[in-house]
Amino acid sequence: MNLLLKKSIFPLTALAAAGLMTGCVYDRVERPGGAPVTQISARDPGYVAGTGIESQDLVNVTDDMARKLLAVPQIVNTVGVPCIVLDPVKNETSFPINKDIFLKRIEGELISKANGRIMFLARDRMEALEKEKNLKLSGQVTASADPRVVEFKGADFFLTGTLQGISTRTGAGRSDYILYSFELIDARTSGIIWSGQAEIKKQGQEDAVYR
Repeated sequence: MNLLLKKSIFPLTALAAAGLMTGCVYDRVERPGGAPVTQISARDPGYVAGTGIESQDLVNVTDDMARKLLAVPQIVNTVGVPCIVLDPVKNETSFPINKDIFLKRIEGELISKANGRIMFLARDRMEALEKEKNLKLSGQVTASADPRVVEFKGADFFLTGTLQGISTRTGAGRSDYILYSFELIDARTSGIIWSGQAEIKKQGQEDAVYR
């Protein structure tokens, strides 16, 4: 065995021996402080927290908004099933979060609790829906109804919202106030028939990065 080969084999042998002595299998990955990764409820604050929008805020606010929407007279007393379209939320806070997650959770809560009293329209999927309709018109795929008949439903209401905030920072730490506002708009008259708000204020000593 030449000298070069010996030099290349020795470090590998030493590493293999070290692995056998110390063990190569780990049951879990731990953060530097020693605490293992922990699964908690989205309704509870964790040890990684900031003064901005957290999962518990999202859950609490959307639960509250969904409950109030189900009691709106125009929803309760509408003849037939009212159709709602989600309009993008405006994020005017300093936190670059996925703002539309609020409406998606409200949508999910309403669908699960409304028992068919509300219908949401998939306007964000119109491109795929139009493509499918054109395939049926061309005869490339089968159709259970006449594809020439316009059956896409129009919206009765638009559900939208705005996130706004006020931030304060000093040597003592940081304070953030966030106002969550949601509106249900009549698609025929443009009237705002319902408005719901929630507000949360937090203080802390350290900043957190939000994505």
